[in-house]
Amino acid sequence: MINTIRATLFGLAIGDALGVPVEFKSREQLQRSPITGMTGFGSWNQTLGTWSDDSSLAFCLAESLSKGYSLDDIALNFMNWKQQGYWGAHHKVFDIGGATRFAIDRLIKGCSPLLSGGMMEDDNGNGGLMRIMPLIFTIKELPVAERYKKIKEVCAVTHAHFRSVFSCFIYLEFALEILLGKPKDIAYRNIQRSVNSFAAENQFNPKELELFGRILKGNIKEEAEKAIHSGGYVLHTLEASLWCILNTRNYADAVLKAVNLGADTDTTGCVTGGLAGLLYGYDDIPKGWTRKIARAGDIEDLCNRLFKTVEK
Repeated sequence: MINTIRATLFGLAIGDALGVPVEFKSREQLQRSPITGMTGFGSWNQTLGTWSDDSSLAFCLAESLSKGYSLDDIALNFMNWKQQGYWGAHHKVFDIGGATRFAIDRLIKGCSPLLSGGMMEDDNGNGGLMRIMPLIFTIKELPVAERYKKIKEVCAVTHAHFRSVFSCFIYLEFALEILLGKPKDIAYRNIQRSVNSFAAENQFNPKELELFGRILKGNIKEEAEKAIHSGGYVLHTLEASLWCILNTRNYADAVLKAVNLGADTDTTGCVTGGLAGLLYGYDDIPKGWTRKIARAGDIEDLCNRLFKTVEK
């Protein structure tokens, strides 16, 4: 399990870092000059191997989970990140999404983490999805209803709308299938059945569920690249990450495909990278990338501490 945790946390951070220098570039620009490896500077003028708020908040979550499950402690870590650069790649914040910023500001003012996340339709950026992956290691043995409850709680600290929560649920249900050793195509078919069944049992809003049709009713793998969007909308990020995973055969190809979709490159890379690391393992991540990633020693230490908690 330690290697699985290591592959997942390094996987998401490396995918993120690959995307940071080209965030906001269009797909057409990246088709002309694609990312093929780790670079630096660019969009945010950050040194090579720098990851963004995506990984910072994922690490804040993992840090808290290494001590047990506490929404208050998760919220405290998020506040410390925004105010002090806690778990920043270089101990500072250089990027933060609007919904995440507003939610953390509410926490700073004393709002409960049960009420801090944006609940409106316009609050469905990908800021909940980008950081949710570490939760899989602490909920993997829970019944599905309890998994959903904890996913909802953790996502809703910043993003409380059903669409964001359900996107995180689909993502982690797919991750759980991978964690259980299922081949990715079988894992995908399995979650189509299980998630649709869970949604029906819980009588979720049919209009909301229709929005997930390309994932849950169709086959997202078969969509043309031009039909895959890669901006900051949570559903688009979920679709893009699954599409990249299902249409590639190794870690490097998955994250490079994600980043080269353009637009929100760091988050698409991060969300895809977490899954790809989980799927293919730590040894499949190019060593040149792991050596260049910021705070590699700190990430390794975090992996070890999360492992000790998970294995208790």
